[in-house]
Amino acid sequence: VQLQASGGGLVQAGGSLRLSCAASGFRFRDYTVAWFRQAPGKEREGVSSIRSGSGITVYGNSVKGRFTISRDNAKDTVYLQMNSLKPEDTAVYYCAASKNLIYSSLLRDLSYVHWGQGTLVTVSS
Repeated sequence: VQLQASGGGLVQAGGSLRLSCAASGFRFRDYTVAWFRQAPGKEREGVSSIRSGSGITVYGNSVKGRFTISRDNAKDTVYLQMNSLKPEDTAVYYCAASKNLIYSSLLRDLSYVHWGQGTLVTVSS
């Protein structure tokens, strides 16, 4: 099982980035995939999640209305479109995957079994 996150970089406040999480080694369409982030000195935070099957999405309060998660099962990839970026969005972003998650656990990091390496997003003011 492998998850490869990419797309991070340096962007000015108000700008946009799109992160990608490419999966391999497992039946991707059966898994719920989420994005988490961790800023220096802070706890890991659930950003967004998209369920398998229904495609139901959930967002953390700090990114609602600015970020959009989507998945392309044909490409085994999940995307995170980040718009109106703020300096406080600066963090290492990780993607994670797991199966059979209940709705209330979608943004809990302990719910996820498989993790990718992070990609750094830096938003300058």
